[in-house]
Amino acid sequence: MKHKVLVTRRLPDQAMNMLEESCHVKLNAFDRAMTEGELIDEIHDCDGLLSLLTDNIDKEVMDASPNLKVIANYAVGFNNIDVAAATKKRIVVCNTPGVLTQTTADFAWALLMAVARRVVEADRFMRGGKYTGWSPTLLLGCDIYGKTLGLVGMGRIGAAVAKRASGFNMNVVYYDIKRLSQDEEEALGIKYMNFEALLKASDFISIHVPLFPDTRHLIGKEQFLIMKDSACLINTSRGPVIDENALVEALKLKQIAGAGLDVFENEPFMAPDLNKLDNVVLAPHIASATNETRTLMGVMAVKNLLAGLAGKLPPNCVNPQAWD
Repeated sequence: MKHKVLVTRRLPDQAMNMLEESCHVKLNAFDRAMTEGELIDEIHDCDGLLSLLTDNIDKEVMDASPNLKVIANYAVGFNNIDVAAATKKRIVVCNTPGVLTQTTADFAWALLMAVARRVVEADRFMRGGKYTGWSPTLLLGCDIYGKTLGLVGMGRIGAAVAKRASGFNMNVVYYDIKRLSQDEEEALGIKYMNFEALLKASDFISIHVPLFPDTRHLIGKEQFLIMKDSACLINTSRGPVIDENALVEALKLKQIAGAGLDVFENEPFMAPDLNKLDNVVLAPHIASATNETRTLMGVMAVKNLLAGLAGKLPPNCVNPQAWD
């Protein structure tokens, strides 16, 4: 008999085909995130769950499915899942690390360059019929080449962003709770700084930390006062790492020059007035949104799910103690 699995949003075709060949699939019928009530109603007879970062998988959801064995998250992060509760119930939790590193690093640079050179403003300017001729002072931005890039978080994605900076001859500094070895720093061409020193020194600051209690509002009112008024802030990690209301005030008061955001504190909503500001570039959580990467994520998530259902330790299990 095939295992029953709940998939909270349709995945790319290759991943769905793999799953449907092996399992009886219950698919979210709505083109939106499922509510907790809908999750509870649909998961009651399922052995596996393939979830998204937008799904809140708490103890109540898990309790609704006595046969649940594995939760495969279609994301690198897993802060949407109560991992402690899953571990107590001996449910393995999996993620999709590594496959979106390069794609996300590319997008961090896309945001950085768009903010620095005011690309979105320029596009609106042209579409609005405002261009009447070249001017020496029209839409002046700031140079990237030779500037200081501060990376907050030096995991896979932070390192990939650092490598790209060499093409711009940038001075790259980083902060992480765990410092790299001297050999690793030399290989990447980066220099360690404490957090406050990085904020003071950087022309561009790019965030690459996971969301934990101690990284929530890592960047807020106090940090904006430390930054250069010419600095640009980029976030492709998790929205709550930045105090979004404080960011709006910092942008309004020109305490920093600009920001590029792919993630938001209360997705899909934004802080009031954020969408009215010209000095911020906004994207709807699409850093990993390429055909290649989203398909690879789907295939990895399905492989994790199928391994767990087959009684094997999934290759990307974040709570192996549940397996033990």
